[in-house]
Amino acid sequence: PAAAPGDRIFRPVERLVYRVARVDERREQRWNVYALSLLSFSVASFLVVYALQRLQGSLPLNPTDRAAVGPWGAFNVAVSFMTNTNWQWYSGELTMSHLTQMIGLTVQQFVSAAAGVGVAVALIRGIARRNGRTLGNFWVDLVRSTLYILLPLSFVFAVFLVSQGVIQNLSSYKSVTTLEGAEQVFAMGP
Repeated sequence: PAAAPGDRIFRPVERLVYRVARVDERREQRWNVYALSLLSFSVASFLVVYALQRLQGSLPLNPTDRAAVGPWGAFNVAVSFMTNTNWQWYSGELTMSHLTQMIGLTVQQFVSAAAGVGVAVALIRGIARRNGRTLGNFWVDLVRSTLYILLPLSFVFAVFLVSQGVIQNLSSYKSVTTLEGAEQVFAMGP
């Protein structure tokens, strides 16, 4: 196949991911194996996000001492982020620790979108191949859509946000007294 833009940067990373995950990128999957791969990935993603929320009170990167999210709330968020609907019933900074937001929710926003791209590509392959017995490889579709599409887009948006003064830090929130004398809490750096 012809070289894609970014292959010099992303191809070594892609190969490393396949080696660590023991994925043969040349081996395609039948529809039922593709579906089973998607479902197993989704269940694992759900369990990780659920566990992070339930254990966040005793995990690191919790400078605001957020307690564990209740079982039903954690279930709701884990299902929502697994399905890439990202519905939030809570105020993020008041409920989730830094670790839960970064490792759980942000990562899930990437990989659930990548899984959706993979399903769309598999559907297109299934229609285009008509009599084909395979739909591609779910794990390859997941890795490639993350590395070649979602990460470069996020980098561009991150540079834009930084240029606009948006910050990310790992410190606790700061209280600021306004001119009217009311105290407001902001998520800002030291």
